[in-house]
Amino acid sequence: MTKDVVAPPGGVMTDEVGTITGELTLEPKIGSDGTVRLRAQYKGAEEWYTVTGAQIKVDPGNGAAVDRAAQDLLSRFTP
Repeated sequence: MTKDVVAPPGGVMTDEVGTITGELTLEPKIGSDGTVRLRAQYKGAEEWYTVTGAQIKVDPGNGAAVDRAAQDLLSRFTP
C-alpha cells in the first residue's frame, strides 16, 4: 500500500537525510517485531527513508491491527 502526496509545509522529517519536500511516495512497512513504520521516497526515486517518529507497534499476527496502524500513519500526511 503506497500513497503519493505533496509534502506538507515544512516537509517530512526522515531519520536518514533530514527533511524532504515536494512530491513524495509514502509506504507503511511492518517489521518482524510488529512495528509498522512509515517510509518515504521522492516520487519516482529508488531510495526509501524512514519517517521520523512515524511508527506504531502492533501484534504482527493481527491483520486488522496492522491495517489500522498503516492507515493511521498515512493519514498523518493526507487530508
